[in-house]
Amino acid sequence: MTPKSTICIWYDGGALEAAEFYAKTFPNSAVGAAHYAPGDYPMGKAGNVLTVEFTVMGIPCLGLNGGPMFKHSEAFSFQVATDDQEETDRLWNAIVDNGGQASQCGWCKDKWGLSWQITPRALTDAMAAPDRAAAKRVFEAMMEMGKIDIATIEAARRD
Repeated sequence: MTPKSTICIWYDGGALEAAEFYAKTFPNSAVGAAHYAPGDYPMGKAGNVLTVEFTVMGIPCLGLNGGPMFKHSEAFSFQVATDDQEETDRLWNAIVDNGGQASQCGWCKDKWGLSWQITPRALTDAMAAPDRAAAKRVFEAMMEMGKIDIATIEAARRD
């Protein structure tokens, strides 16, 4: 059954490759059907992959190979809550080492320009803690990081 709501993500080609990468990288992710253009269109030819149905961490998505007119920005990102440093490292490194780009505060971009926040639960919990002085120390520590280091976050929370 087709979901009532699906996130449509615009790609400048590569939607199928992106979907396959997400499926092998993130839990509860899969590639569904690829749909091919029945005729030529402004950014492609008949027979090219036009759309790809896929799921990322249980979220239904549709990849659209629409061309170069629209670029991804940090205004949309997938936020991934991680349980430990091993999971944080695995997901961050998978994205960055596959042609992606590291950024700050747990953010990175995949090679297609889509933004990801790899966010350990330890960070989220520390930022929401009732001890606002500890939350401020954690925030300041996070602001110095690219990939989040949980040991540093926990140390800032304790200090």
